[in-house]
Amino acid sequence: MRKFVHTLLFLLCISVVSAQSFKVSGSVLDEAGAGVPFASLALYSSADSVLVKTAISSENGGFSINGLDKGSYYLAATFVGYTTFNTEVFELTAGDRDLGKITLKSGNVQLDAVDIVAQKAVVEVMADKTVFNVENVGSTAGLSGFDILRKSPGVIIDNNDNVIVEGKSGVQFWIDGKPSILAGDDLTNYLRSLQASDIESIEVITQPSSKYDAEGTAGIINIVLKRNKNYGTNGSLSAGGAYGRYWKHNNSLSLNNRTRKTNLYMNYSGQLNKTFNTLNFRREVLGMAFDQRSIEVPDNDSYNLKAGMDYFLSPKSTLGLIVNGNVSDGVSTNTSRMEISNTGTGALEAVLRASSTDDFDNQNIYLNANYRFQDTLGHKFSMDVDWGNYTSDRVNLQPNDYFNSTEDSLLFRTNYQMITPLDIEIKSIKGDYEQDFLGGALAIGVKVVEIQTDNSFDFFSEQDGLLQYEPENSNSFDYSEMVTAGYFNYAAGNQKFSYQFGLRAEQTNSLGVLTSVQMTEDDRVERDYLNLFPSGGFTYNYHPKNTFAVNYSRRINRPEYQNLNPFEYRLNELGFRKGNPFLQPSYTHNVKVTNTHNYTLSTSLSYSYVQDFTAQVVDTLDAQVSFLQTRNVADEQVFSANVSYPFQVEKWWSVFLNASYNYTRYIALDDKFQPLQRGTFNIFGQNTFNLPKNYRFELSGWYNSPSIWGGTFKTGAVGSLDLALSKKFFDDRLTASVSGSDIFLFSPWTGEGNFGAVDLNADGRWESRQVRFNFLYTFGNQNVKVKKRKSGTEDEINRI
Repeated sequence: MRKFVHTLLFLLCISVVSAQSFKVSGSVLDEAGAGVPFASLALYSSADSVLVKTAISSENGGFSINGLDKGSYYLAATFVGYTTFNTEVFELTAGDRDLGKITLKSGNVQLDAVDIVAQKAVVEVMADKTVFNVENVGSTAGLSGFDILRKSPGVIIDNNDNVIVEGKSGVQFWIDGKPSILAGDDLTNYLRSLQASDIESIEVITQPSSKYDAEGTAGIINIVLKRNKNYGTNGSLSAGGAYGRYWKHNNSLSLNNRTRKTNLYMNYSGQLNKTFNTLNFRREVLGMAFDQRSIEVPDNDSYNLKAGMDYFLSPKSTLGLIVNGNVSDGVSTNTSRMEISNTGTGALEAVLRASSTDDFDNQNIYLNANYRFQDTLGHKFSMDVDWGNYTSDRVNLQPNDYFNSTEDSLLFRTNYQMITPLDIEIKSIKGDYEQDFLGGALAIGVKVVEIQTDNSFDFFSEQDGLLQYEPENSNSFDYSEMVTAGYFNYAAGNQKFSYQFGLRAEQTNSLGVLTSVQMTEDDRVERDYLNLFPSGGFTYNYHPKNTFAVNYSRRINRPEYQNLNPFEYRLNELGFRKGNPFLQPSYTHNVKVTNTHNYTLSTSLSYSYVQDFTAQVVDTLDAQVSFLQTRNVADEQVFSANVSYPFQVEKWWSVFLNASYNYTRYIALDDKFQPLQRGTFNIFGQNTFNLPKNYRFELSGWYNSPSIWGGTFKTGAVGSLDLALSKKFFDDRLTASVSGSDIFLFSPWTGEGNFGAVDLNADGRWESRQVRFNFLYTFGNQNVKVKKRKSGTEDEINRI
């Protein structure tokens, strides 16, 4: 009956650093004296040989097991290809114990006969974050990084490509543990250029500690790119295609060479991606109706390259270099037809036809140099120096043809061209230090980030068949920002109760300068402010299988520099976008209570209060012309509940379910803002069937109930049902898969709302229904697979 209920439910749809009373530490070495990374360590009570705790050695072989009571213990160290090492029995009575160097001896093991089946769960739920292991989901083959976000538990993407977590927008994106320099459309385009084969996992961090940047009112989404850790030389090659309305192609190559002293790695991927989306938008204002139907066809080629080196200076220290680049170019065509009518009489007065083209060429490069030090006494130090540059060259041609109501006579024509180059440069340096302190662990750090952006907007209009530059409608906007930050974080506790607290200070200095013929009082925007961001939480282990956690954090969401640009530029003949130099940062207070039962069932309740919530609103100048502008329109309150549950129906059948409910209400700060309040339900499910003869079948889906976008725009329900079938060949070296997404076409969206005198109705869709084919081949040394599997007692360690 229980299995039936689990199946039916699916088909219907802190951060704690343990530094306890005592600690055992040491290092695991091979016979040559080199550190053995990722060796398994198990600590047993000598009285009854009961397992107390487990751990994994670091990349240099060091390890530390914290939170131990007085007692008598022994430690077992194991690694594939070596014999198990058991220490002598030792006592913990008056202080920590350093076991020194543990040397593993090679065993008579035929590695090619070892069947390593360790595998991460599809989703891992922890106190401070949820980890979606993309590489373990077959139905992601051929998807872009942005598409995969739709599958991530607890993540919602609305009709305007905004990412929402726990009912809140304002998510800060990180790539490999570092903040992205991109935002808005530039970030979305970059994520669309990534492939599923590039990504190892997606971490949704809802309660970041003071160690993290305070940016992101809804927390942080960290996209972890793949990085092979096998010894020797190895790699993988993948190729695939997809079809929805147009054909798409993707390929990738991964190479890795790892020795005891060095690790060299490289990942390349490319894709040719032609797709489409529709947008139907009806606006009524002051007795006039503007009903627009449009189809956009982006045709984008993108290429990604990541290369790096780790050099192990000693068992305690590592030096690393990383280069990450992305190039994308293409053209997007948009064909639209707008009916202009009188709402009182219903008479059609004119029809506007527009067929625009948008040519773009984007380049993104990122360099990092890093140093890591960690000893067996609890001292850790790291330093990162980063430099990144993003350039975008974009040319948009916007023709506008006005016809009479019967569309048999051209009334007049206006043609525009806009050239909008963008250049972003980022430089940063950060240092972090951690050590044992007063029975706990104290961490401190500093960081300085400087961003320089150069935005130009050159406007041309057609006169006598020639495009003429119009300086009065052109501008350049230079924006610079420097954030200087420092933090401390302290964690301590015992086996029953543990806690952590911290404080982060961030000083922000920014300057935006507009250069244009149309000089206004908003041409210079200068800001200087200091913010404090406290965070903290505690965990109570009521029972080894029943843990409670409470966390609090304060976050900030700074305005995007493009939204601060006060210049007005046209979106089409009857609409334009207008920047807002007076846009203020949003601040969020987050409180979250989490319960984890039996290491699997995770339940959380959270409350967030957002001050100066920002939304993109549609306002009007007269009966015909409207404009888009981002404003601080309200204070926002969000109540959220979330349940995650992975379970086994049979040995060959595993299920993951995630369900959330968010209730949102607003307190208006703008007289034109007419706030709504609504509850929203979201569910994500994944069935995995391990079938005979190396077949694997997946059935997954998600559903979002009607919700609110931007505080005033009500959207309808959306969802998707996905299928995937894969099979392994040639000793598991070749994996072939076929998958289908949005089988029943549940993803098209609808919405309605109003702002001031403007009433809006809209609907749209994208190429969500696709069939995809993918092949993945692994080669080279596959004997020693260094894969960490968080299950059993290892999950317990992560949650304490």
